[in-house]
Amino acid sequence: MKILIEGEYYPIKILQNIFEDPKFYIQNGLEGKITSVGYYHSFEKNELVYMLPKVFMIDTKVSIFNKTTSDLLELDTIQNIKHDKQYNWIRQSSIYFYNSLLEYRKRITDTEINKNQTFELNTNIGIQEYSYLDLLLTFVNFYKKNKNHILYKHIEFNSNQVKKPKWEKTIRKSLPLMTSNNQPIYVSIRNKKKIINTEEELISYFFSILNRLNQDHNLSLKINESYKIFKGHLFDKLQKNGLSKLRKIKHRYFNDTLKRMYYLCEIYFSQTDTSSSKRKREDFLAVNNYNLVFEDMVDKLFSDKLNSTIVNNDNLSLNSLKKNKDGKIIDHIYDYQSLIDTSNIFYIGDSKYYKSNTEAGSLSKYKQFTYAKNVIQFNIDLLNKDKNKPYKKNIRYRDELTEGYNITPNFFIYGYIENQENFDEHLIEKKGNPVKSCHFEERLFDRDTLFVHQYKINFLYVLKAYSSFNNIKTQEFRNEVKIDFRKHFIDFFNDNKNCEFEFYKFIAEYDDYKTIVTNNFKSINGKCFLNIENELIIAKHIDDTIEESIMEKFERIPKLE
Repeated sequence: MKILIEGEYYPIKILQNIFEDPKFYIQNGLEGKITSVGYYHSFEKNELVYMLPKVFMIDTKVSIFNKTTSDLLELDTIQNIKHDKQYNWIRQSSIYFYNSLLEYRKRITDTEINKNQTFELNTNIGIQEYSYLDLLLTFVNFYKKNKNHILYKHIEFNSNQVKKPKWEKTIRKSLPLMTSNNQPIYVSIRNKKKIINTEEELISYFFSILNRLNQDHNLSLKINESYKIFKGHLFDKLQKNGLSKLRKIKHRYFNDTLKRMYYLCEIYFSQTDTSSSKRKREDFLAVNNYNLVFEDMVDKLFSDKLNSTIVNNDNLSLNSLKKNKDGKIIDHIYDYQSLIDTSNIFYIGDSKYYKSNTEAGSLSKYKQFTYAKNVIQFNIDLLNKDKNKPYKKNIRYRDELTEGYNITPNFFIYGYIENQENFDEHLIEKKGNPVKSCHFEERLFDRDTLFVHQYKINFLYVLKAYSSFNNIKTQEFRNEVKIDFRKHFIDFFNDNKNCEFEFYKFIAEYDDYKTIVTNNFKSINGKCFLNIENELIIAKHIDDTIEESIMEKFERIPKLE
C-alpha cells in the first residue's frame, strides 16, 4: 500500500513508476504535484495506492500521522506494520475514504450538483462493476462472517460421511478440537474408504484467494488450513485457468453460502485472470475538486433531508435557498429557533476545505456575508409578494412595525484531524469570536449587520458518517449541533464586552409600540425589533446614546435564554 497526499510534491520518477497515466498529477520539473484525491490499483504490480485529501497534512512537511510524505509512500517497508496498533488507522481510514467516494458518485448521479463548477470524477469502474478493493473487502467480510460455518461443514462432512472409522489411528495421528464441555471433535477421521468431498475444491479456491490477499495487503487474517491452499507459483498458475476450473464445478452447489462463495471466486478470477486479453490493467476512482466532496459530506450530515422538502405553495424547497439567483450556491442551510424569540431563522454554513490548522481568509468571509444577504433578500421578496405566505411558517426575517431585521446566524466549518484513530466523535470546537460585518456599528437589527462563527469538525467523523450513518444517528447529530450553535451565538451576545450590545425589552400594547417607533424612528431605526412574543427589543450599542426618554420605558435583559 502507498499513500500520497493531495497537493504535495513527489519525485516524478516515483510517480511515473506508480501510475500508468499522468492524469493524477501535474509535472513541474523533476517533481510532480498530486492533483487528484482517490483510489488507484494496478493489476500488473498488484499495488493499492490512496491519494488522500490535504486535510491529512498539518504543514508542508508532516502529516497528521507524524510521518512525512516519504514515509507514507513506503508504508509496506515499515517494520511490524502488521501488528503495531499505531497503524490501525491505515486500513480503517482507507476503507471509509473509499466508501465516501462511492457514496459521492452515487449521490451526484441524481442531482445537479456542481453543474456550474469545474468538476471531474475520473473512474474506469462501472456502476455495476467491482473494483479490486471492493473484492478485497468483500472477501474479508465474507470470511469473517462465514468461517465458522465453513469449518462446521468440513467437520460435518468428515463425521457423517466416513465409513468404517479407524479410531485407534485417528486418535494417534490427529489432534481434536475441544468443546466447552471438554468433548473432543476430530476434524479428520482415518478410515478405510476414501470419500470425495465435492465442496472441498471450491473452498480450497476461496481460501487460496484469501491467502494471497492476506499476504499482499498485510490483513493479519488467521486462515484455517484444513483445505488445500494454492501458494506461490501454484496460485499464479491457478489465476490463469481458475475461471475455467470454477465453471466445471458450478453445478455442484445449492447451499446459499457456497453459492455466494462461488460467485466471489468467479468475480475474482474474471478480474485477475492473467490469460485474459480483456482484463483491465488498472482500476481507479478519483476526483479533482475534493472540496465539493467535502461540502457534500458536511451537507448530508447537517441538512441533507431538507433539500427537497416543499414548504410553500409556489413549490419552493430548500434548494431554492441553496441556489442563489446570482449563481452562488450555499453549502449548508437549515432553519432553527431564532436568537431572540421562539420564531425560526435560517442558519447558513460554509464548508472550508483546507489543511488542518488553516483558517478562512478575508475573501471567504465576505463571500459568506453575501450568501446571508441573498437568503435574507429571498425571504423579503416572498414577504413583499404576499405577506400571508412566508417561505415557511414561523420564519421571521423582518418586523413590519420597526422595519428591523432578525439576526441571521452564519458559520464556517473546517475539517481537521487531531487523532487519526478517532472516527466516532465529531469534536466540534468553536474558534475564537465571530467575524462581524456592518454598515452601521450601532444597528444590530439591520440587514447588513452580520456575524460569522467559526468551527472545526473531526474530518474522520464526517468521513465515517457520510457512508455509514443511518437516519437516526444523523438526526441525533443534527439535533445536538443545532442546540450548540444557537447556544454559542447567545453566549456571545450575553457577553456585552465582546458583542458590544446590551439588550432591553418593553412589554405593552401594539399602539404603544407604534407610538414609540413612529416618534423616535431616526433614533432607534435598526436598533429595535418586535419579536413573536410581542416584546419590543432594543439592542443598545455600548457607545450609543439613545435618549433617556426612550430607554426609561425599557428594562434590561440580563441574559438571553
